[in-house]
Amino acid sequence: MPENHFGEEVAAHYDERLGRWGDSEVVGAAVDLLAELAGGGAALELGIGTGRIALPLAARGVPVHGIDLSEAMVERLRKKPGGADIPVTIGDFAAARVARTFSVAYVVFNTIQNLTTQDAQVACFENVATHLDPGGCFVVEVEVPQLQRLPPGETIRSFSFESPTRFGLDEFDVLDQRAVSHHYFVDDAGLVFRSFPFRYVWPSELDLMARLAGMEARERWSGWRREPFTSDSAMLVGVWRKPG
Repeated sequence: MPENHFGEEVAAHYDERLGRWGDSEVVGAAVDLLAELAGGGAALELGIGTGRIALPLAARGVPVHGIDLSEAMVERLRKKPGGADIPVTIGDFAAARVARTFSVAYVVFNTIQNLTTQDAQVACFENVATHLDPGGCFVVEVEVPQLQRLPPGETIRSFSFESPTRFGLDEFDVLDQRAVSHHYFVDDAGLVFRSFPFRYVWPSELDLMARLAGMEARERWSGWRREPFTSDSAMLVGVWRKPG
């Protein structure tokens, strides 16, 4: 079982620290595409968290089931309007099983990187394949590693959270394809610091993981509005399909 980095201390402030990721336009674009891919069927969210995507997707009439390791995050989901109606399996989404299949499965907001080994990420694709209906799709939203923006020899990339009270650093280990994201927040309690380990993953690597799981590449975009994916894209929204 992987380590849970989203316990009570993180869950208590998670929604208020989403920044632009919580904006209705950002959420709405993701929900529009996922509802279209569901095509009247059900959806499985890996890392459902507090329901940022699941709740509006369910409100669109798509039955949603979630998997999440953090009971603290899911507790926040269940306290929101409609949250108690969404079934959630507590466990590692690379291995946890649900006793049904789905038209679409998805993992968003870089959450695939919370699986910190290649084996775990491969297992995630295999697990998803067992949960998809024939013809069903798996959708992954993940940052494209921006290592080309690092000067030679550098292992740290700074980034802004679009707020004077939020700042972060990503520290890369290019040898093992591992990284640590350091987050700094200033709020009423003063300076808050959190670090989260992750494993960055390349688009071509995700394509291979899908092939190993018996899925085929369907689409590749740089955003939820089907923006073209190019060599300069900072984000990937990838779609893989289970034959059938």
